[in-house]
Amino acid sequence: MESFIGQIQLFAFNYAPEGWMPCDGRILQIGPYSNLFCLLGTTYGGDGQTNFALPNLVGKEPIAGSAYCICVNGIFPPRVPPGW
Repeated sequence: MESFIGQIQLFAFNYAPEGWMPCDGRILQIGPYSNLFCLLGTTYGGDGQTNFALPNLVGKEPIAGSAYCICVNGIFPPRVPPGW
């Protein structure tokens, strides 16, 4: 099963699997991650013109050695009409 872009998941290891990035507050260029920027905008930082930031969940993990990661390569989540 493929994950949705923007999905945050806790992994039982301290690295990001392929298609994921650690939720460590890093700044990303909009160009290569335009789908993720479309969902996050500048909620977590960045200038919104050339870059944006990922959420920073470092230190929030419930178990040492685990990591929160965000999907950057997956399915763009569909929008559901109101009332569905």
